[in-house]
Amino acid sequence: MKTASVKGGILLAVLAAALYAINAPLSKILLEYMPPTLMAGFLYIGAGAGMGVIAIIRKTGKTHAAKEARLTKRELPYTLAMILLDIAAPVFLMLGLARTTAANASLLNNFEIVATAVIALAVFKEKISARLWLGILFITLSCALLSFENIESLQFSYGSLLVLAACVCWGFENNCTRKISSKDPLQIVLLKGVFSGLGSITIGLIIGERITAAWSVFAVLGVGFVAYGLSIFFYVYAQRILGAARTSAYYAVSPFIGTLLSLLIFKELPHYTYFIALALMAAGAWLSSRDGPLFKKNSNSEMR
Repeated sequence: MKTASVKGGILLAVLAAALYAINAPLSKILLEYMPPTLMAGFLYIGAGAGMGVIAIIRKTGKTHAAKEARLTKRELPYTLAMILLDIAAPVFLMLGLARTTAANASLLNNFEIVATAVIALAVFKEKISARLWLGILFITLSCALLSFENIESLQFSYGSLLVLAACVCWGFENNCTRKISSKDPLQIVLLKGVFSGLGSITIGLIIGERITAAWSVFAVLGVGFVAYGLSIFFYVYAQRILGAARTSAYYAVSPFIGTLLSLLIFKELPHYTYFIALALMAAGAWLSSRDGPLFKKNSNSEMR
């Protein structure tokens, strides 16, 4: 793999992470005006609608559009799994956000690295370096610490567990998306947005959720376009270059940006255990994002 290509993939992964970082703090605010399942749906509808506009604009450049391969029946199982997981994951995340702080949820999002890497190894046989395994250990310890509502009494935070459930869903979804990442990213995001969004909205309406503030729909659509649409668009391109596990590792910068935004917006000083978890998470994310093996002698174990 060429160095320039790898650098481009890293840049795309970090850009995707920065765009997604606004999701937790802004969604936390908007949850006061829209119930969680409907919000999950409109976030993806925003992504799909935004990508639809980009698709219309891109039609003027037919030569570029022709270079992108279209999805076929062969990719149907991965496409369906991607859509179903993208219905479940945002619903879990919104439910978790309603029960924990935005900063906590932002940091817990890094568990997606663990889920993606383990699933990539166990199910899709992607190689994982010793360094990434060490990073996974630090991230797991951090997530365990963040999952306790009261560390002294060992009381679990249900909000944190719901966020972790979302990360597991996205871990599977990342690997499904990786299997179709050679196809047109715009088509992939459109499918995610339209079908995952409609699925969540349908579930929300069935369980009795209703919109009380009409303006919140447009706000959520805007957040969805940036945090889901553009972010996924760049993420798929990054996966094409780097693979599922490594892209997820570079994407680890997102929770730290989201945490900073959350602390600035809500001005809430977290419990001291949060900062211990933050240090563990930073170490894990740094290790996970490093290219190459942990030790030179282990060069054969480097993830490719």
